[in-house]
Amino acid sequence: MKTCLGIELGSTRIKAVSTGEDYRPVSSGDYTWSSSYENNIWTYSLDEVWTGLKKALSQVENREDIAAAGVSAMMHGYLAFDKDWNLLVPFRTWQNTITGQAAAELTSLFGFNVPQRWSIAHLYQAVLNGEEHVSRLAHITTLAGYVHYRLTGVNAVGIGEASGMFPIDSQKLAYDAAMLEKFDNLTAARKLPWRLADLLPKVLVAGQEAGRLTPAGSGLLDGLLREGIPFAPPEGDAGTGMTATNAVAPRTGNVSAGTSIFSMVVLERPLKKVYEEIDLVATPAGKPVAMVHCNNCTNDTNAWVGVLGEAARLFGASPSAGELYQKLYEKSLEGGADCGGVLVCNYLAGEGVTHMDAGRPLVVRRPDSTFNLANFFRAQLYATMATLKIGMDILAEEGVAIDSLTGHGGLFKTPVVGQRYMAAACNAPVTCMDTAGEGGPYGMALLAWYMLRKAEGESLEDYLANRVFAGVSGSVAAPDEAAAAGFKTYIQRYKALLQVERAAVELI
Repeated sequence: MKTCLGIELGSTRIKAVSTGEDYRPVSSGDYTWSSSYENNIWTYSLDEVWTGLKKALSQVENREDIAAAGVSAMMHGYLAFDKDWNLLVPFRTWQNTITGQAAAELTSLFGFNVPQRWSIAHLYQAVLNGEEHVSRLAHITTLAGYVHYRLTGVNAVGIGEASGMFPIDSQKLAYDAAMLEKFDNLTAARKLPWRLADLLPKVLVAGQEAGRLTPAGSGLLDGLLREGIPFAPPEGDAGTGMTATNAVAPRTGNVSAGTSIFSMVVLERPLKKVYEEIDLVATPAGKPVAMVHCNNCTNDTNAWVGVLGEAARLFGASPSAGELYQKLYEKSLEGGADCGGVLVCNYLAGEGVTHMDAGRPLVVRRPDSTFNLANFFRAQLYATMATLKIGMDILAEEGVAIDSLTGHGGLFKTPVVGQRYMAAACNAPVTCMDTAGEGGPYGMALLAWYMLRKAEGESLEDYLANRVFAGVSGSVAAPDEAAAAGFKTYIQRYKALLQVERAAVELI
């Protein structure tokens, strides 16, 4: 049986998933890793990339059956190399909020929102800072683009990934030429030895072949994958999440919720205004997408689950992590729709949507709040999606239509709970499929299948709808009126809480 392999380098795990000819997952492996905060920069070790990839791949069965593969990774950030592909500065990840000046200047210059996470913001901030490495630059890319290059020798990224590096022209399926020229004119007086277009990886779209595993690439993986395997264009976790949830057609959307949380809504028309809270990116096929990206989601909740598990062990209980999450998630359903007045801000890192450069997790309540486990944990889960709701409310005010919203990622692993709260937050039905917990690598495997199997002229959205997801059912949670009203009350209080958060960042 032929299989296709999807690899994803996520924020907390490096994952590999093989899928069969019926598009169902066959085998998987993973490796746990984490970012580190070094010299005021959130980063990952590139050496650990290869340790983790080999560990994850070694767990995948029947690797000799793999007919095609693809690499996905956390989007955005900044990987800078010289002409010989030597790393010039440590990897700067999406978690960093250190490019405020650059992002603001570029947003004004382009008339197009450039978030702090984007590669171009990191590059221009390095230029503004006068960083020594800028004069030696020959290539900038993302984590997915870097891994793909090392495996195939092809310096290219998929258009969805490219759209988190620099604005995309969705008609020409390429970087926006007018904005490239504006950037070069902006930096001309600095007499840099490069033009921006020469630094960026080539843009490819879903369905194109993006190279094959080279002998050197196979060697990096200790021969765990055979050389010659064709690779799909490398994509970001946003694009693979959209693919895994069949949310690549206009009026569809998805929410990916794990270490970070983001929504992707495929647009029918351009937005009327530029919003700092909304990124404009692209599907793996190049269709325009409104993205609300929030840095903070489940990390603070995970920490509290650990503390509550530690308390349980004091009394001789030893619940597994899975049991803890399930019991606490289910207990939260007993809480009030407005969490009984309990408020949580889950910011461990800065947050672009609410204009925070750093975070201080907070639990706040009034003396008359109903403080119990159900309300506390419901507030924890509301907090994971509260900032996302602020951005989604902007899209609602713009009149953006959403026929279906699909959830995936760790927040949705416990059945029903996160799904219900997301439906209340977004005031839209939320569907979860069987693959909700592992969207990214599964979506990348589907893009590899599309590259192999697509018919002449068959669009990605038709391929997914008619071949992959035809007849696939999932659970649907419609917005409950009382829960939606409770979340609305919570979000009003949460916006006031953000003023407390600002003071905490300043003073603590």
